[in-house]
Amino acid sequence: MKASRHRPTQISIDLEALSYNLQQVTKPLPIRTQVYAVVKANAYGHGVIPIAKQLADQVAGFCVSNLDEALELRQAGIEHPILVLGVVPIDGISLAKQASISLTVASLEWLEQAVAAALDLADVAFHIKVDTGMGRIGVRDSQTVNQLVDLLDQQEAKFEGIFTHFATADQADQTYFDQQLALFKDILVDLPEMPRLIHASNSATSVWHADTVFNMVRLGNVLYGLNPSGRELELPYPLKPVLSLTSELVHIKQLPKGANIGYGATYTSPSEEYIGTLPIGYADGLVRAMQGFSVLVDGQACPIVGRVSMDQITIRLPKAYPLGTPVTLIGQDQGMERTVQDWADYLGTINYEVVCLLSDRIPRYHE
Repeated sequence: MKASRHRPTQISIDLEALSYNLQQVTKPLPIRTQVYAVVKANAYGHGVIPIAKQLADQVAGFCVSNLDEALELRQAGIEHPILVLGVVPIDGISLAKQASISLTVASLEWLEQAVAAALDLADVAFHIKVDTGMGRIGVRDSQTVNQLVDLLDQQEAKFEGIFTHFATADQADQTYFDQQLALFKDILVDLPEMPRLIHASNSATSVWHADTVFNMVRLGNVLYGLNPSGRELELPYPLKPVLSLTSELVHIKQLPKGANIGYGATYTSPSEEYIGTLPIGYADGLVRAMQGFSVLVDGQACPIVGRVSMDQITIRLPKAYPLGTPVTLIGQDQGMERTVQDWADYLGTINYEVVCLLSDRIPRYHE
Protein backbone atom coordinates (compact mmCIF):
# COMPACT_ATOMS: atom_id res chain seq x y z
CA MET A 1 0.00 0.00 0.00
CA LYS A 2 1.34 3.41 -0.93
CA ALA A 3 1.60 5.90 1.91
CA SER A 4 -0.79 8.85 1.54
CA ARG A 5 1.68 11.69 1.95
CA HIS A 6 -0.61 14.33 0.51
CA ARG A 7 -2.93 14.40 3.51
CA PRO A 8 -2.11 15.66 6.99
CA THR A 9 -2.50 12.34 8.85
CA GLN A 10 0.95 11.06 9.80
CA ILE A 11 2.93 8.95 12.25
CA SER A 12 6.09 10.33 13.83
CA ILE A 13 8.71 7.92 15.16
CA ASP A 14 11.18 9.09 17.80
CA LEU A 15 14.34 7.09 17.07
CA GLU A 16 16.19 8.46 20.09
CA ALA A 17 13.39 7.20 22.33
CA LEU A 18 13.79 3.78 20.71
CA SER A 19 17.49 3.68 21.61
CA TYR A 20 16.76 4.95 25.10
CA ASN A 21 14.24 2.18 25.70
CA LEU A 22 16.75 -0.44 24.58
CA GLN A 23 19.30 0.90 27.04
CA GLN A 24 16.74 0.85 29.85
CA VAL A 25 15.78 -2.77 29.26
CA THR A 26 19.31 -4.11 28.84
CA LYS A 27 20.87 -2.42 31.90
CA PRO A 28 19.71 -5.13 34.35
CA LEU A 29 20.68 -8.02 32.02
CA PRO A 30 23.94 -9.95 32.27
CA ILE A 31 26.75 -8.19 30.40
CA ARG A 32 27.29 -10.95 27.84
CA THR A 33 23.62 -11.28 26.89
CA GLN A 34 23.08 -11.29 23.13
CA VAL A 35 20.28 -8.84 22.33
CA TYR A 36 18.12 -9.47 19.26
CA ALA A 37 15.58 -6.81 18.35
CA VAL A 38 12.22 -8.15 17.22
CA VAL A 39 11.20 -6.16 14.14
CA LYS A 40 8.47 -8.39 12.74
CA ALA A 41 5.23 -6.91 11.37
CA ASN A 42 7.00 -3.81 10.04
CA ALA A 43 8.65 -3.33 13.46
CA TYR A 44 5.27 -3.47 15.18
CA GLY A 45 3.96 -0.87 12.76
CA HIS A 46 6.84 1.54 13.34
CA GLY A 47 8.65 1.12 9.99
CA VAL A 48 11.13 -1.73 9.88
CA ILE A 49 14.06 -0.37 7.86
CA PRO A 50 14.61 2.91 9.78
CA ILE A 51 14.08 1.02 13.05
CA ALA A 52 16.62 -1.66 12.16
CA LYS A 53 19.18 0.90 11.02
CA GLN A 54 18.76 2.89 14.23
CA LEU A 55 19.34 -0.22 16.35
CA ALA A 56 22.11 -1.72 14.22
CA ASP A 57 24.92 -0.49 16.47
CA GLN A 58 23.11 -1.53 19.66
CA VAL A 59 21.99 -5.10 19.02
CA ALA A 60 23.56 -8.40 18.03
CA GLY A 61 20.82 -9.40 15.61
CA PHE A 62 17.17 -9.23 14.58
CA CYS A 63 14.14 -11.50 14.81
CA VAL A 64 11.36 -11.57 12.24
CA SER A 65 8.29 -13.72 11.70
CA ASN A 66 8.84 -14.96 8.15
CA LEU A 67 11.39 -15.26 5.37
CA ASP A 68 10.13 -12.28 3.38
CA GLU A 69 10.67 -9.99 6.36
CA ALA A 70 14.22 -11.32 6.68
CA LEU A 71 14.93 -10.80 2.99
CA GLU A 72 13.62 -7.24 3.23
CA LEU A 73 16.26 -6.51 5.87
CA ARG A 74 19.00 -8.06 3.75
CA GLN A 75 17.91 -6.05 0.70
CA ALA A 76 18.14 -2.90 2.82
CA GLY A 77 21.75 -3.68 3.63
CA ILE A 78 21.30 -5.11 7.13
CA GLU A 79 24.14 -7.60 7.62
CA HIS A 80 23.38 -8.64 11.21
CA PRO A 81 22.31 -12.18 12.08
CA ILE A 82 18.59 -12.60 11.42
CA LEU A 83 16.40 -15.32 12.92
CA VAL A 84 13.03 -16.24 11.42
CA LEU A 85 10.80 -17.21 14.35
CA GLY A 86 8.05 -18.83 12.29
CA VAL A 87 7.95 -21.92 10.13
CA VAL A 88 9.38 -21.37 6.63
CA PRO A 89 8.14 -23.61 3.79
CA ILE A 90 10.95 -25.99 2.87
CA ASP A 91 11.28 -24.49 -0.61
CA GLY A 92 12.49 -21.30 1.10
CA ILE A 93 15.46 -22.97 2.77
CA SER A 94 17.78 -22.37 -0.18
CA LEU A 95 16.92 -18.65 -0.16
CA ALA A 96 17.67 -18.50 3.53
CA LYS A 97 21.00 -20.20 2.95
CA GLN A 98 21.98 -17.76 0.22
CA ALA A 99 21.13 -14.80 2.47
CA SER A 100 22.67 -16.27 5.65
CA ILE A 101 19.36 -16.25 7.48
CA SER A 102 18.81 -18.50 10.50
CA LEU A 103 15.68 -20.64 10.49
CA THR A 104 13.45 -22.19 13.13
CA VAL A 105 12.89 -25.94 13.06
CA ALA A 106 9.66 -26.61 14.91
CA SER A 107 8.95 -30.27 14.13
CA LEU A 108 10.69 -33.48 13.14
CA GLU A 109 8.28 -33.89 10.22
CA TRP A 110 9.36 -30.54 8.71
CA LEU A 111 13.04 -31.40 8.88
CA GLU A 112 12.45 -34.89 7.49
CA GLN A 113 10.57 -33.35 4.55
CA ALA A 114 13.55 -31.10 3.83
CA VAL A 115 15.91 -34.07 3.92
CA ALA A 116 13.61 -36.17 1.73
CA ALA A 117 13.55 -33.34 -0.82
CA ALA A 118 17.35 -33.60 -0.99
CA LEU A 119 17.77 -29.96 0.01
CA ASP A 120 21.28 -28.81 0.82
CA LEU A 121 21.19 -28.02 4.53
CA ALA A 122 24.93 -27.83 4.98
CA ASP A 123 25.91 -24.72 6.92
CA VAL A 124 22.32 -23.52 7.26
CA ALA A 125 21.82 -22.21 10.81
CA PHE A 126 18.84 -23.60 12.71
CA HIS A 127 17.22 -22.84 16.06
CA ILE A 128 15.10 -25.61 17.56
CA LYS A 129 11.79 -24.36 18.93
CA VAL A 130 10.58 -26.07 22.10
CA ASP A 131 6.89 -25.87 22.96
CA THR A 132 6.89 -25.73 26.76
CA GLY A 133 3.26 -24.75 26.95
CA MET A 134 2.46 -22.03 24.44
CA GLY A 135 0.82 -24.61 22.19
CA ARG A 136 1.62 -23.04 18.82
CA ILE A 137 4.77 -24.42 17.16
CA GLY A 138 7.64 -26.44 18.56
CA VAL A 139 8.54 -29.91 19.83
CA ARG A 140 7.49 -30.97 23.30
CA ASP A 141 10.01 -33.51 24.60
CA SER A 142 13.73 -34.22 24.89
CA GLN A 143 13.59 -37.27 22.67
CA THR A 144 12.34 -35.28 19.68
CA VAL A 145 14.78 -32.44 20.38
CA ASN A 146 17.67 -34.91 20.35
CA GLN A 147 16.41 -36.50 17.13
CA LEU A 148 16.45 -33.06 15.54
CA VAL A 149 19.99 -32.41 16.75
CA ASP A 150 21.17 -35.73 15.32
CA LEU A 151 19.49 -35.12 11.97
CA LEU A 152 20.94 -31.61 11.72
CA ASP A 153 24.40 -33.03 12.43
CA GLN A 154 23.93 -35.68 9.74
CA GLN A 155 23.07 -32.94 7.23
CA GLU A 156 26.08 -30.83 8.32
CA ALA A 157 23.68 -28.05 9.30
CA LYS A 158 24.46 -25.65 12.13
CA PHE A 159 22.64 -26.25 15.40
CA GLU A 160 22.89 -22.56 16.29
CA GLY A 161 20.22 -22.16 18.95
CA ILE A 162 17.35 -23.52 20.98
CA PHE A 163 14.45 -21.49 22.36
CA THR A 164 11.00 -21.41 23.85
CA HIS A 165 8.31 -18.78 24.41
CA PHE A 166 6.43 -18.07 27.63
CA ALA A 167 2.67 -17.67 27.65
CA THR A 168 2.25 -15.76 30.93
CA ALA A 169 5.48 -13.82 31.52
CA ASP A 170 3.46 -10.60 31.53
CA GLN A 171 1.13 -11.71 34.33
CA ALA A 172 1.42 -11.40 38.09
CA ASP A 173 0.83 -15.11 38.72
CA GLN A 174 4.14 -16.92 38.03
CA THR A 175 2.86 -20.48 38.41
CA TYR A 176 2.59 -21.36 34.73
CA PHE A 177 5.72 -19.39 33.88
CA ASP A 178 7.70 -21.45 36.40
CA GLN A 179 6.33 -24.69 34.92
CA GLN A 180 7.41 -23.70 31.42
CA LEU A 181 10.84 -22.61 32.61
CA ALA A 182 11.40 -25.88 34.48
CA LEU A 183 10.46 -27.93 31.40
CA PHE A 184 12.81 -25.94 29.19
CA LYS A 185 15.68 -26.40 31.65
CA ASP A 186 15.02 -30.16 31.77
CA ILE A 187 15.26 -30.34 27.99
CA LEU A 188 18.53 -28.39 28.03
CA VAL A 189 20.01 -30.86 30.52
CA ASP A 190 19.24 -33.73 28.13
CA LEU A 191 20.84 -32.09 25.09
CA PRO A 192 23.68 -34.07 23.51
CA GLU A 193 25.40 -30.79 22.69
CA MET A 194 24.81 -27.19 23.68
CA PRO A 195 24.21 -24.64 20.89
CA ARG A 196 25.75 -21.18 20.85
CA LEU A 197 22.46 -19.39 21.59
CA ILE A 198 19.84 -20.29 24.20
CA HIS A 199 16.88 -17.96 24.51
CA ALA A 200 13.54 -17.94 26.28
CA SER A 201 13.17 -14.25 27.09
CA ASN A 202 10.85 -11.99 25.16
CA SER A 203 10.14 -8.43 26.30
CA ALA A 204 8.02 -9.42 29.30
CA THR A 205 10.47 -12.06 30.48
CA SER A 206 13.41 -9.67 30.14
CA VAL A 207 11.58 -7.01 32.17
CA TRP A 208 10.02 -9.02 35.01
CA HIS A 209 12.13 -12.20 35.03
CA ALA A 210 15.62 -10.94 34.25
CA ASP A 211 17.10 -13.59 36.55
CA THR A 212 15.85 -16.31 34.17
CA VAL A 213 17.64 -14.94 31.10
CA PHE A 214 19.91 -17.40 29.31
CA ASN A 215 22.47 -15.94 26.89
CA MET A 216 20.14 -14.26 24.38
CA VAL A 217 16.97 -12.16 24.63
CA ARG A 218 14.36 -11.20 22.06
CA LEU A 219 13.19 -7.64 22.67
CA GLY A 220 10.12 -6.34 20.87
CA ASN A 221 7.26 -4.48 22.52
CA VAL A 222 9.34 -2.67 25.16
CA LEU A 223 11.65 -1.20 22.52
CA TYR A 224 8.70 0.78 21.22
CA GLY A 225 7.93 2.19 24.65
CA LEU A 226 5.01 -0.11 25.34
CA ASN A 227 4.27 -2.14 28.46
CA PRO A 228 3.88 -5.84 27.49
CA SER A 229 1.56 -6.30 30.47
CA GLY A 230 -0.74 -3.44 29.61
CA ARG A 231 -1.70 -2.15 33.04
CA GLU A 232 -1.42 -5.39 35.06
CA LEU A 233 2.27 -5.02 35.99
CA GLU A 234 4.19 -1.78 36.39
CA LEU A 235 7.43 -1.32 34.52
CA PRO A 236 10.47 -1.25 36.82
CA TYR A 237 11.94 1.68 34.88
CA PRO A 238 10.59 4.46 32.66
CA LEU A 239 10.20 4.01 28.92
CA LYS A 240 9.58 6.68 26.31
CA PRO A 241 6.76 6.46 23.74
CA VAL A 242 8.24 6.03 20.28
CA LEU A 243 5.14 6.53 18.12
CA SER A 244 2.80 9.49 17.85
CA LEU A 245 -0.14 9.92 15.49
CA THR A 246 -1.45 13.30 14.41
CA SER A 247 -3.77 14.82 11.84
CA GLU A 248 -5.52 18.12 11.10
CA LEU A 249 -9.02 19.47 10.83
CA VAL A 250 -9.91 19.45 7.13
CA HIS A 251 -13.54 20.51 7.52
CA ILE A 252 -15.53 22.32 10.23
CA LYS A 253 -19.23 23.01 10.41
CA GLN A 254 -21.76 24.24 12.94
CA LEU A 255 -24.73 21.90 13.22
CA PRO A 256 -28.10 22.66 14.77
CA LYS A 257 -29.68 20.61 17.51
CA GLY A 258 -31.09 17.33 16.16
CA ALA A 259 -28.62 16.92 13.27
CA ASN A 260 -27.52 13.36 12.45
CA ILE A 261 -23.90 12.42 11.75
CA GLY A 262 -22.35 9.43 10.00
CA TYR A 263 -23.46 6.05 8.67
CA GLY A 264 -26.51 4.71 10.41
CA ALA A 265 -27.24 8.13 11.92
CA THR A 266 -25.88 6.79 15.22
CA TYR A 267 -25.20 10.27 16.61
CA THR A 268 -27.69 13.09 16.90
CA SER A 269 -26.49 16.47 18.14
CA PRO A 270 -28.14 17.21 21.50
CA SER A 271 -27.66 20.92 20.97
CA GLU A 272 -26.06 23.31 18.53
CA GLU A 273 -22.39 22.24 18.21
CA TYR A 274 -19.25 22.45 16.12
CA ILE A 275 -18.16 19.32 14.26
CA GLY A 276 -14.71 18.78 12.77
CA THR A 277 -13.67 16.18 10.21
CA LEU A 278 -10.31 14.36 10.15
CA PRO A 279 -8.85 12.38 7.23
CA ILE A 280 -8.36 9.06 9.03
CA GLY A 281 -10.60 6.00 9.33
CA TYR A 282 -10.72 2.27 9.68
CA ALA A 283 -8.64 1.78 6.52
CA ASP A 284 -5.86 3.43 8.52
CA GLY A 285 -6.35 1.26 11.60
CA LEU A 286 -8.69 3.52 13.55
CA VAL A 287 -11.38 0.87 13.78
CA ARG A 288 -15.13 1.47 13.97
CA ALA A 289 -15.22 0.56 17.67
CA MET A 290 -13.30 3.79 18.39
CA GLN A 291 -16.53 5.78 18.16
CA GLY A 292 -16.81 7.64 21.47
CA PHE A 293 -13.06 7.76 22.11
CA SER A 294 -11.65 11.27 22.43
CA VAL A 295 -8.72 12.87 20.62
CA LEU A 296 -6.95 16.11 21.52
CA VAL A 297 -7.45 19.52 19.95
CA ASP A 298 -5.84 22.56 21.53
CA GLY A 299 -5.19 20.52 24.68
CA GLN A 300 -8.85 19.55 25.02
CA ALA A 301 -10.54 16.16 24.74
CA CYS A 302 -12.84 16.00 21.72
CA PRO A 303 -14.96 12.84 21.31
CA ILE A 304 -15.39 10.94 18.07
CA VAL A 305 -19.07 11.29 17.19
CA GLY A 306 -20.85 9.26 14.56
CA ARG A 307 -19.46 6.05 13.14
CA VAL A 308 -15.86 5.80 12.06
CA SER A 309 -15.81 5.67 8.26
CA MET A 310 -13.20 4.08 6.03
CA ASP A 311 -11.37 7.37 5.44
CA GLN A 312 -12.81 9.96 7.82
CA ILE A 313 -13.98 10.56 11.37
CA THR A 314 -15.96 13.41 12.87
CA ILE A 315 -15.26 14.93 16.27
CA ARG A 316 -17.19 17.33 18.50
CA LEU A 317 -15.30 20.60 19.07
CA PRO A 318 -15.68 23.03 21.96
CA LYS A 319 -15.63 25.97 19.52
CA ALA A 320 -14.86 26.85 15.93
CA TYR A 321 -11.25 26.28 14.89
CA PRO A 322 -9.54 27.23 11.63
CA LEU A 323 -8.87 24.62 8.99
CA GLY A 324 -5.51 22.98 9.51
CA THR A 325 -5.73 22.99 13.31
CA PRO A 326 -3.56 20.09 14.61
CA VAL A 327 -5.23 17.07 16.18
CA THR A 328 -3.41 14.53 18.36
CA LEU A 329 -4.67 10.96 18.29
CA ILE A 330 -1.62 9.40 19.98
CA GLY A 331 0.81 11.70 21.78
CA GLN A 332 0.88 14.82 23.91
CA ASP A 333 -0.86 18.16 23.50
CA GLN A 334 -0.53 20.93 26.08
CA GLY A 335 -0.18 18.62 29.07
CA MET A 336 -2.87 16.19 27.88
CA GLU A 337 -1.96 12.80 26.44
CA ARG A 338 -3.48 9.97 24.45
CA THR A 339 -1.43 6.78 24.51
CA VAL A 340 -1.43 3.52 22.60
CA GLN A 341 -2.50 1.89 25.85
CA ASP A 342 -5.47 4.28 26.05
CA TRP A 343 -6.57 3.00 22.65
CA ALA A 344 -6.09 -0.59 23.78
CA ASP A 345 -8.09 -0.04 26.96
CA TYR A 346 -10.95 1.53 25.04
CA LEU A 347 -11.02 -1.33 22.53
CA GLY A 348 -10.57 -4.07 25.11
CA THR A 349 -7.41 -5.31 23.42
CA ILE A 350 -3.62 -5.08 23.83
CA ASN A 351 -1.24 -2.33 22.78
CA TYR A 352 0.53 -4.72 20.36
CA GLU A 353 -2.62 -4.94 18.25
CA VAL A 354 -3.17 -1.20 18.17
CA VAL A 355 0.21 -0.34 16.62
CA CYS A 356 0.17 -3.31 14.25
CA LEU A 357 -3.22 -2.24 12.89
CA LEU A 358 -1.97 1.22 11.89
CA SER A 359 -1.85 0.72 8.15
CA ASP A 360 0.88 1.59 5.70
CA ARG A 361 -1.44 4.21 4.23
CA ILE A 362 -0.28 6.47 7.07
CA PRO A 363 3.21 7.78 6.26
CA ARG A 364 5.89 7.25 8.90
CA TYR A 365 8.41 10.00 9.56
CA HIS A 366 11.46 8.91 11.51
CA GLU A 367 13.25 11.60 13.44
